[in-house]
Amino acid sequence: MGWVTPMAAMSDYRVLVSDPISELGVKALQEAKGISVDVNTGLAPEELIKIIGDYHGLVVRSQTKVTPEVFAAAKNLKVIGRAGVGVDNIDRNCATDNGVVVMNTPSGNTISTAEHAFSLMLSLARNIPQAHASMIAGRWDRKLYTGIEMNGKRLAILGMGRIGSEFAKRAQAFGMSVVAFDPFLTAARAKSLKVELAESPDEALKGADVVTLHIPMTPETKHILNKERMSQMAKGALIINCARGGLVDEAAAKELLDSGHLAGIALDVYEEEPPPADFPLFETSKAVFTPHLGASTAEAQENVGIDVAYQVRDYLLTGEIRNAVNMPNLDSATLESVGPYLELASSLGKMLAKIAPAQCDSLQVSYLGPVSDLDTELITRQTLTGYLSGAHNESQVNLVNAPAVAKLHGLEVGESTVALATNCTELIEVTAIKGEETCRVAGTFYGKSARIVHIAGHNVETSPSGRLLFVENDDRPGIVGQLGTMLGQSQVNIANMALSRTQDHSRAVTVIEVDAELPDELLKALKVTPGIIRVISFEL
Repeated sequence: MGWVTPMAAMSDYRVLVSDPISELGVKALQEAKGISVDVNTGLAPEELIKIIGDYHGLVVRSQTKVTPEVFAAAKNLKVIGRAGVGVDNIDRNCATDNGVVVMNTPSGNTISTAEHAFSLMLSLARNIPQAHASMIAGRWDRKLYTGIEMNGKRLAILGMGRIGSEFAKRAQAFGMSVVAFDPFLTAARAKSLKVELAESPDEALKGADVVTLHIPMTPETKHILNKERMSQMAKGALIINCARGGLVDEAAAKELLDSGHLAGIALDVYEEEPPPADFPLFETSKAVFTPHLGASTAEAQENVGIDVAYQVRDYLLTGEIRNAVNMPNLDSATLESVGPYLELASSLGKMLAKIAPAQCDSLQVSYLGPVSDLDTELITRQTLTGYLSGAHNESQVNLVNAPAVAKLHGLEVGESTVALATNCTELIEVTAIKGEETCRVAGTFYGKSARIVHIAGHNVETSPSGRLLFVENDDRPGIVGQLGTMLGQSQVNIANMALSRTQDHSRAVTVIEVDAELPDELLKALKVTPGIIRVISFEL
C-alpha cells in the first residue's frame, strides 16, 4: 500500500548501496532505466559524509549510521531504504525535517525471526547448547540435561504482529496453549488466530510457562518484563527475546534465575550490543545466547534486499511509497486542501488512544461541515495513524501503512457523518468502540485555530498540541483547588485550564495544559487523591 506523489522528472537518479544486500536487489536497481547504482560498503562516517551529496537514494542495513551530519551533507537525498525492520541507525526526525522518505522492509524477515525464536525456545527447553558443549568436552551427562516438553505448556506472546502470529502457529502445532497480549489485537482477530486474548501484560504473564516477546522498544515497553512481572510467571518458566534489547530487565532476570524461579532465558538481542564480556547472564548455565541472528537466514537476506531495491526504485521513478516509517510527501494541491486538518486529526487519534479502552474493536471517524467535502480518506488515515502511534508508540505506523497495521490487528475503521450534538458548523469526531463501550473525542476550527471541543462525554475546549493533563473526578468542592495546589507544589506551571461537568453533577473533568512533563511522584499522588477517578498525562 502506498501514496503516490509524482516526482520531478530527472534524466538519472544516483543510488548508493552502503551496506551489503542481495545481488538480486542490486541488479533490480541497476536494470531500472533512469537509475545508476554505486555499491560502496564499509564506509567510515566521514567518507559517507564526503560523498552522500551526490546521491538521491541510499540503501542501508544496520551498519551505516545516517546521522544529522549525514543529512546536512545530503543535499540531493530523497529516499533511504532499510533492508530490514529496525531503523534505529537512521535519524528519522532529521529525515522528515529534510524531506527524506525512510522505508523499511517489515515482512521480509518475518518467518526467519519467528523460526529463530522458536528454535531458541526448543534449545532452551532441551538444554541443547549445554549438552553439545558437554559432549565436545568428552562427557556423557544424560541426567544433568533432562529437559521439558512443550506439549501442554502455557505460552504467553507479547506482541501479535506478523512475527508473533507466526510463532503462535508453530506453538499450537506443538500442542501449546497460547495466550496473547497486544494493544491492537481485537477479540475477533484473537479468535481467528485461536489464541486466548489477554487485556494486559500482567494477565498474559500470570502462570505462563513460556514467554516470547515480539514488540517494539519504546519508553512504555522498556523492561516490560521486570522483576514483578517475571515473578508472576510459573515457577520454572522460560523467556525468549528476539525482538529488541531492553524489553527484559536483564539484572532482574539474573536474580530470578539464581533463585530458581526462572528455569531459563534465551536472548538474541541485548540492552548493550554486543554485550560486555562481564555480562551477568553469561554466568548462568540456564541460558542460550545468539548474536542478533533473527533475520540471518539466506532467504531473509534475499527477501529484504530485493524488497528494499524495488521500494527505492519505485519511489524515485514514480513517487510511490511503501512501508514508509516517517511522514510521506504529499502533492501541493492535496496538502493545501487537507493540510490544516491533518494535524488536528493526528492529535484526536493520539488523545483517544490515551483515554479509550485498550483493544478496541473499531474506530469511527465522522465529519460535519466543509471538511466532509474534502479527501476525508486521507484525514481518516491520519487519525488512525495518530491513534495507533499514540496507543503504543508503534515505530513503523504512518499515513501510508496505518490501514495495514489496523487490519493486521483486527481493528475496523469506518467513516460516517457526525452523530454528536454540536453547535459547531464544522467538526471531526473520532469514536473508539469496544463491545458496548464507546469513547469519543472531537475537534473543530475557530477561523484558522484548531481546538479540541469534546473529550469522553464532556464538552471541554483545549489545545490540540502540547503537554496535557486529563483529570476525571467527583464533582464536589475543593478538588480543582487541591489539584492546582499539588501542581504548584511540584513546580508545574499551568498554561491553560478547561473545566466541564456532567448534567447530573456527578462527575467533572479538568484538562490542564502544562509547560513541562509531570513528575512521576506527582502523578502517583494525584491518582490516590480522594475524589479523583482518573489521571492521564500525555503529549500531543
